[in-house]
Amino acid sequence: MKLDITTLDGGSAGSVELNEAIYGLEPRADILQRMVRYQLAKRRAGTHAVKNRSDVDRTSKKLYKQKGTGNARHGAASAPQFRGGGRAFGPVVRDHSHDLPKKVRALALKHALSAKAKASTLIVVDDIKVDNHKTKAMIERFEKLGLSSALIIGGAEVDENFGRAARAIPKIDVLPVQGINVYDILRRDTLVLTRAAVDALEERFK
Repeated sequence: MKLDITTLDGGSAGSVELNEAIYGLEPRADILQRMVRYQLAKRRAGTHAVKNRSDVDRTSKKLYKQKGTGNARHGAASAPQFRGGGRAFGPVVRDHSHDLPKKVRALALKHALSAKAKASTLIVVDDIKVDNHKTKAMIERFEKLGLSSALIIGGAEVDENFGRAARAIPKIDVLPVQGINVYDILRRDTLVLTRAAVDALEERFK
C-alpha cells in the first residue's frame, strides 16, 4: 500500500510503502470492541464504595422482643430497610480490569490502523518539529491539512514545541509511538503518523 508523505505546511515529501499485514487487513468490529472494552475497564479506578451492614455505626441490640408487638421481626438497626442502616448490595472497592491475550491486543492495533487506512483517514507526515510553540500558527497548519479531530503519533519522543502548541487545541491528541492505542485511534476522525512512527510500527510487528 503506497501513501503520499506530506509536510506540516501541506507540501509533498515523497511517498512511503505501508505493510499490507499491518495496514491492509479487513477491520473486524468484534476485535476492536474487545480491545476498547479492555482499555476502558483497565483505567477505571474502582474506588467506589458504600457502607454495608458491617460498616455502619449502629447498635446490634435487638430492637424489641421477638413476639407480641405486632411488628415484623428484626434483630438489628443496621438492616438496610431502616433509616441510617447499611446499604444493600452496594458497590465495593474492586479491580475492574480483565485479561485479554497479548496476540489479540496486537491484532486489534493492526485492525485499528487498517480501519483508518481503509477509510482514507490516515495521513503520513515527514516530521512534526516546529520552531516555536505558538498555538495560533499550529492551528493554521492543521487547517491546511484539514485536521479538526486527529490523533498525531510522533517518534520515540514528541517535539517539545509541537506538543506545547498542540495541547491547547480541542480534539487534537499527540502521543509518542510507544503510547499508540486502539481507543485513542478510534475516538478521533484522523490518524496522523510521522515517518518515524511508521518505521517504529513496522519494527514492532516484525
